[in-house]
Amino acid sequence: MGEQSMGLIQGADGAARCFWSGTDPDYVLYHDHEWGRPVTDDRRLFEKICLEGFQSGLSWITILRKRENFREAFADFDFEALASHGDAEVERHLQNAGIIRHRGKIASVFNNARCAVELCEKHGNLAKWFWSFEPGEGERPDIVDHAWVRANPTSEVSTRISKELKALGWTFVGPTTIYAFMQAMGMVNDHLEGCVCRELVELERSQFKRP
Repeated sequence: MGEQSMGLIQGADGAARCFWSGTDPDYVLYHDHEWGRPVTDDRRLFEKICLEGFQSGLSWITILRKRENFREAFADFDFEALASHGDAEVERHLQNAGIIRHRGKIASVFNNARCAVELCEKHGNLAKWFWSFEPGEGERPDIVDHAWVRANPTSEVSTRISKELKALGWTFVGPTTIYAFMQAMGMVNDHLEGCVCRELVELERSQFKRP
């Protein structure tokens, strides 16, 4: 069975990677050094969940190429600072061609910032709350291959997190968005079998101290 049929592509360096990483240098860098690596920094977690919301209906490479613009626009995703922003800020950001100019998604950043502050006041920090949902071994497949990933854009855990976040007032946090967030922040390792990064991420996760 060829690499392509297994959901893998061979890079210019000869290494096999997950199909979605493509050949764009920024995408390959993101795949190799960021995606799936465990994250505990609250600001980066908030960034990831917001950007996954912006990605809905778009390709991730579009978001990745604009990420520095998003960081500049949204105070580097300092949710405590963003929590005080209102409608006037939404209108201002709608004029910013460097980000995705979607009124609902922009307003969601400020709404979710306020929700994040409230969650931290109750639970201490975002990292502790999110990582408390980490799936156990019995909730994960024995083999993460292309067929499994394509068939599972959501999970029971992502559905549960989505439901709880919505109950707390968060927006643009559907089960598919939350599963993508779980993949990105390392709660699960969905690098495919045969990907050059899979075992590296497994090792990092095994040494990672949960909050």
